[in-house]
Amino acid sequence: MAKKSMIERQKKREHLVAQYAEKRAALKAIIEDKEKPVEERFKASLKLAELPRNSSPTRLNNRCQLTGRPRAYYRKLKLSRIMLRDLGQNGEIPGLVKSSW
Repeated sequence: MAKKSMIERQKKREHLVAQYAEKRAALKAIIEDKEKPVEERFKASLKLAELPRNSSPTRLNNRCQLTGRPRAYYRKLKLSRIMLRDLGQNGEIPGLVKSSW
């Protein structure tokens, strides 16, 4: 189980990313538009830098839905390898059988 503080920090980041998504997209569109004057593009890049760092989508980590573990994460199932194994062994994931030989 991950620390509660890390899970809460991740939730805060997710909220900030959603909150600033439109503003970030608009500023990035201005920055990437080569037709606009250099001064306007530079001002847009400064405004983008003023936004909170945690509002950037690259700061998000994939975490297990059940334990909050950040490593060994399966995107398709949104679970860590440990929980995938436990749930598979208990028969709670349809079509998944733990192999043994």
